[in-house]
Amino acid sequence: MARTAAAPAVPAITPISGKAIAPWAVFFGILMLVLLYFVGAEQGATAVISGEGVHEWVHDGRHLLGFPCH
Repeated sequence: MARTAAAPAVPAITPISGKAIAPWAVFFGILMLVLLYFVGAEQGATAVISGEGVHEWVHDGRHLLGFPCH
């Protein structure tokens, strides 16, 4: 008598509700806007932080994303 292997149990995928994802979506959305500000606009007259430190840290990323800075 030949034995057949039992098929492995497939775990059920439970959907994530919109209420559970909303706080994380808002958090990451705000984080992305802050990062976009620092890469795209943190220099000159709109600077929140004085000096050239932030500009030097994001300089290459600014050019990579197409923001002019010179």
